[in-house]
Amino acid sequence: MGRLHPSQDHKQRTTKKLVVCKHWLAGNCNRFPCQFLHSRELVEPSWPKQQQQQYAKRFSDDHNPKKKKNYNNNTWRRSSTTTTTAAGGGGVVVTNNNKTEKVVCKYWVKEKCNYGNSCKYLHSWTTGNCFTLLAQLQGHEKVVTGIALPSGSDKLYSGSTDKTVRLWDCQYGTDAGVFNLDGEIGCMLTEGPWIFVGLPNFVKARHTQTGTVLSLNGPIGQVYALVFDDNNHMLFAGTEEGPILAWRFVNGSNFERAATLIGHTHHVVSLFAGAGNILYSGSMDKSIRVWSLETFQCLQVLTDHTSTVMSVLCWEDFLLSCSLDKTIKVWAANESGNLEVTYTHQEDSGVLTLCGVHDSEAKPVLLCSCSDNTVRVYDLPSFSERGRIFSKQAVRRIEIGPGGLLFTGGESGQVRVWKWLTDHQSSSTTTA
Repeated sequence: MGRLHPSQDHKQRTTKKLVVCKHWLAGNCNRFPCQFLHSRELVEPSWPKQQQQQYAKRFSDDHNPKKKKNYNNNTWRRSSTTTTTAAGGGGVVVTNNNKTEKVVCKYWVKEKCNYGNSCKYLHSWTTGNCFTLLAQLQGHEKVVTGIALPSGSDKLYSGSTDKTVRLWDCQYGTDAGVFNLDGEIGCMLTEGPWIFVGLPNFVKARHTQTGTVLSLNGPIGQVYALVFDDNNHMLFAGTEEGPILAWRFVNGSNFERAATLIGHTHHVVSLFAGAGNILYSGSMDKSIRVWSLETFQCLQVLTDHTSTVMSVLCWEDFLLSCSLDKTIKVWAANESGNLEVTYTHQEDSGVLTLCGVHDSEAKPVLLCSCSDNTVRVYDLPSFSERGRIFSKQAVRRIEIGPGGLLFTGGESGQVRVWKWLTDHQSSSTTTA
């Protein structure tokens, strides 16, 4: 087939409207012929002088990092940034406030990019050679709020605000069933063969081997957080109204109400049972509370965050917390035994959840999900970034599985299965 050539009418139209194609500038124009220019040579002798000056100013403004620009939905949004192609390919390096980041090609995400290896944007779900994507499990229609892998089961469980719990076959990565529940699922937890599901006004417990189902009543409003304390054999639930309810596990088959922890004035969205009979809770009231599990009394209130405390966890002798205030804080006990902030790590967007894991060399690593649709992978204690995981929408849950597996789920409704790369695999991938 011969090459198409623009018609005379088209030439006349482009002569009248000498404008550089903004889609071509963004690297994604797929029209031929295109009525706009595919060239950065903006000034031609035949242009009127006034038009030359006007367009030269527009081009200058578009490439001035101090000027804010708004493009339509078909182009990458840029604000106070400049872009350059990374040496050796592998995505665009976006320089913002002296930081460099890589940008995933949004057309590649939709399987519509025609540029292949020559595309200046990233064609990968990860950077840093930390993880490889094994499977994408699609079935939920709304946000994935819980992921659980019970012991002795070959099924992965996921819960969502679409009011369903889905089962996935771990061997084949296929849908293995669905349970329809009476309300939105705020969280999930597994302890041994038990699955716990946080629902409006109660917690549902299911034994995955015997099929026993229990309803733990008492919460008022949605249950957003669950944690099991092995030392005291107790289940804790953080509720919408602020109280934290506790049940004691008795006789290996039943739960009895043990206590109600009062103090938070807003949704309790994160819980962590630490060493020394201590429970940590994070809330939308911007505080972290430290509770004694011997007396069920609050020992300390931490108020350094300025927005919702989304996640708390312990690492060695430290408490780590993250918030929508775009920070991760590291807490340590002072001489009087009270916790205080020893380090604050700043992010560019709100931080949604934290997960601690060890890499293939048993080194501690922190996984940090942010509202910019990325999961950052940090070495501890340095907080040096070693890679990222990209998603279509924000990741809300991160769970560790056996054999180096990692599960993520979030606002897209998709559950993704990842695997840690060993040093040998990372080297091979880099070489390739």
